[in-house]
Amino acid sequence: MEYLVLIVLVAGFALVYFKKESTNEDNLEEDKKRILELEKSLATKENEVKQQQQNIDIANAKTTAFEQIKNENAINKERISNIEQERNNLKNENIYLKKEEENRNETLRKSIESTNTLQESLTKEKERLNDERVKETEIRLEKMKWTWGEHEKDVENHLQLICRNHVIKYISQEDFPHSRNKPDNSIEIMDQLIIFDAKSPANDDLRNFPKYIKLQTESLKKYAKHDDVKKDLFLVIPSNTVQVINQFTYNIGDYNVYIITKDALEPIIISLKKIEEYEFADKLSPEERDNVCRIIGKFAHTTKRRIQIDQFFAEEFLDTLNKAGTQLPRDILESVIQFENAEKLNPPMEKRKKQILTKDLKAKSEEIKKEIELRNIPEITTQIEFKEDNNA
Repeated sequence: MEYLVLIVLVAGFALVYFKKESTNEDNLEEDKKRILELEKSLATKENEVKQQQQNIDIANAKTTAFEQIKNENAINKERISNIEQERNNLKNENIYLKKEEENRNETLRKSIESTNTLQESLTKEKERLNDERVKETEIRLEKMKWTWGEHEKDVENHLQLICRNHVIKYISQEDFPHSRNKPDNSIEIMDQLIIFDAKSPANDDLRNFPKYIKLQTESLKKYAKHDDVKKDLFLVIPSNTVQVINQFTYNIGDYNVYIITKDALEPIIISLKKIEEYEFADKLSPEERDNVCRIIGKFAHTTKRRIQIDQFFAEEFLDTLNKAGTQLPRDILESVIQFENAEKLNPPMEKRKKQILTKDLKAKSEEIKKEIELRNIPEITTQIEFKEDNNA
């Protein structure tokens, strides 16, 4: 039983063993298949791992790029913030400048309006002043024409009034003793007829008036040829024409002509009348009195002319001295000053009660001329033109 049991047990174990071996072979085939599948799966997994590794590498690269992009984004955000800040500042500045420009434009507009208003006012004022000036000119011209038109009558009335006040005989044009060539007015002092002929412009153009006056001085010869007519004749012109006259005295030769205004009539007539008060006046003939007056006038003219020449040369000498002090070289100027200090002029001394004789002056002049001839000094002629001071 026990053996049977043992056989049964061995058979069972054998059966189990064979069954197990059979099973192991089957399992081996399955394991091989499984191993093949696993190898395939492993190959697949390795491919997947490689792919995943590649994906991880790509992801890492993308992460790095993302970090860079993130950093760049942060930088760009900061830059954008700065740009926005700058834009805001520029916007505010633009707004400020626009307001300032508007204020400036408004100020400019007001200034332009004010300027235009002022310009209009000035234009109106200018037009008003021009109108007033034109009107004043017209009035002045009309007044001048009226004055010139009434000049002869005015001079006649003024002369008659002076003659009445100073007891002088007035001779009208009708009463002039010579039948031909009668002057406008004349007076009689010490048996001499003194001519006062009134002259005025023909129109408001005064440019030809001086030439007209000069022609009239030459035409006075018709009066001066008479023995009882004083050889000093007077042309009386309107006072508002004096500014165009550049010569007030004319020495024609046989007579003198003086250009005067109405205001000068009374002083001149009083001066002429003073001749009657001289003790010797009644002993002189009209010609002798004229000679006395002519000599005194010659002395007066010569004295004034000499003063004028001395003044001219004084100015020339001063100008030459100034040029010498500024234009000469320093060493030459010092030598000039030394020579100047060494020089001394000793003009003749004037003594009281010692008369300066004319014959001595003439003798000295002749002596100088002879010395010039002996030394054969060339004669130098300097022509200097002076403008006569006709008002002197």
